[in-house]
Amino acid sequence: MAVIELDRLSKWYGEVIGLNKITAVVESGITGLIGPNGAGKSTLMGLAMGLLRPSTGSIRLFGQPVWNNPAALSKVGYCPEGDVFWPEMTGWQFVLFLARASGLRGAAARKAASEAIELTGMKEDMHRAIRGYSKGMRQRIKIAQALTHDPRLLILDEPFTGADPVARHDLTALFRDLAEAGIDILISSHVLHEVEAMTRQILMIHHGRIVAEGDLLDVRRQMRDRPYAIRVRVNDPRRLAAALIDWEIVAGIQVVSADTMIVETQSPDRVYDHLPEMILSQGLTVKEIAAADASLEAVFGYLTASGM
Repeated sequence: MAVIELDRLSKWYGEVIGLNKITAVVESGITGLIGPNGAGKSTLMGLAMGLLRPSTGSIRLFGQPVWNNPAALSKVGYCPEGDVFWPEMTGWQFVLFLARASGLRGAAARKAASEAIELTGMKEDMHRAIRGYSKGMRQRIKIAQALTHDPRLLILDEPFTGADPVARHDLTALFRDLAEAGIDILISSHVLHEVEAMTRQILMIHHGRIVAEGDLLDVRRQMRDRPYAIRVRVNDPRRLAAALIDWEIVAGIQVVSADTMIVETQSPDRVYDHLPEMILSQGLTVKEIAAADASLEAVFGYLTASGM
């Protein structure tokens, strides 16, 4: 069963369009929700959490309508971007309070809070005041509160904001572990390489419309109007460029440094198949042959720059 189904979903704020007749399916696992500021990501998350009512169309969570449906919403855990804490509270008090707010009572609430805190690696620091937490620790304790009621879906709004590289690495590992434990994750983030490190499944929004969805590599393959860029590192790229210039499947060549060139082509598979042989025939030493523009950041740049 799909995690989230969007069917001609629209949301208007007066005369401003937040989302415009979008249809998409979010499958199980980790899905990166990406797009420029103002694209409609926050609107989509608000609709998925039942905080906003669709203007037209529908949104379903695990096959159930979301709006005004506590049974569906009980399956969602949410970690907001901003920090809204009582500064004197400890991590334990914060998570326990929200466990009780989700409907748990007594020993069940304490057990759920303890397990969520341990799962997020905050057990040693749970009795410290939150005001003394680092950004990474605050993110972890927010994730812990989102897990207390055993949700099937975790919605993360910019979880890497303000986190240092160590915290980002630890959070990425945590999200992978949660996904392996069977929790589906929808993550909105501007840190595109961190999203790509977790998943190739994306949902990209621009101007309130879906411009890409599904596997990142499939999305890139569908962009037939843009040649593929292949980065080639050899000891003499100019000699190789001279040998490749008349190859009919090569659309362009750029020598970008003393040992690196970019080959543009609409037939990347043929280039990958025959390029090593051509390099060896020139007596060159190959250091690297890799896609130069199949990353999430490159695809994001192409689609948002195109005005789609």
